[in-house]
Amino acid sequence: MNKHGFASDNNSGVHPEIIKAITEANEGHTIAYGNDIYTERAKAKFYECFGNDIDIYFVFIGTAANVLGLNAATRSWNSVICAETAHINEDECGAPERFNGFKLLPVETHDGKLTVDSIQKHMKGFDFEHHSQPRVISITQATELGTVYTIDEIKSLAGFAHSNNMYLHMDGARIANAAVTLNKNFKDFTKDAGVDILSFGGTKNGMMYGEAILFLNKNLGKDFKYIRKQGMQLASKMRFISAQFERYLTDNLWYENAQHSNKMAQLLASKIKEIPQIKITQKVEANGVFAIVPKEIIPELQKEYFFYEWDEVRSEVRWMASFDTTENDILNFVDLIKKLLS
Repeated sequence: MNKHGFASDNNSGVHPEIIKAITEANEGHTIAYGNDIYTERAKAKFYECFGNDIDIYFVFIGTAANVLGLNAATRSWNSVICAETAHINEDECGAPERFNGFKLLPVETHDGKLTVDSIQKHMKGFDFEHHSQPRVISITQATELGTVYTIDEIKSLAGFAHSNNMYLHMDGARIANAAVTLNKNFKDFTKDAGVDILSFGGTKNGMMYGEAILFLNKNLGKDFKYIRKQGMQLASKMRFISAQFERYLTDNLWYENAQHSNKMAQLLASKIKEIPQIKITQKVEANGVFAIVPKEIIPELQKEYFFYEWDEVRSEVRWMASFDTTENDILNFVDLIKKLLS
């Protein structure tokens, strides 16, 4: 068995209950392209979480959820405001701009979180035909720096967006981790807070693959079935995505997984704080720990427990905990750090 590393929660395996759900969905034949009982039941779970006044579309991956969800709210002359560290800006190979034609307007932040004040510099050029037209504010929950927006922070951004005839999009690749941190239901900090479009992730929290695009503002979901098809994300055997989400949202499996990974990140942070040569750089609010580590030990650490350098200039690294990270993984990793520093 491969040793558990700390590179990404994408590197983890699949929760046994999710595997079981996929296996059970593999029995017999059913109608393709989402016209099946598994998709119907999965959607019912989302309605329980968010209310019935939403539209739900399943896709394969998070990049598709972001790109296609944003497509529904924009035209090629629009712009989307996001944090500089946002996945749509840093890790999607230009796909949002390539496929949608809009312009990304990144904002430098110290903690991955946008504020009304920080985006003001991009609020210009409205109705001026020589300037791209700001249309969407995109936030990430939890952020790429492991921080979590409060409900009030989200409401502030949503109110600002709507007052300027704009929309609020949320990249929820780690939305479960944020929900655990906030101790709130999904709806409390999304639909009720003014979010219009939500990319709802499960892959990073124990699912095999599959994300959901939720139009919390149903007006934006009009004709989206055509956008999804043109975007090559209409799964013929959709039941294998849907069955995962049905199980994921049943009996708090999503919560248990996220709670555990958050707990492991807190354990790692508490042990790292005992080592004076290492400095934690961000609040540990989800399942990620960011720290400045002596450069000379990084290659040796990576040989045993792979992880990524976040900022090579600062010697800052990112350590991610997963639903299957164990206390022994954390303790053995910290022991190795101490050994290399001694």
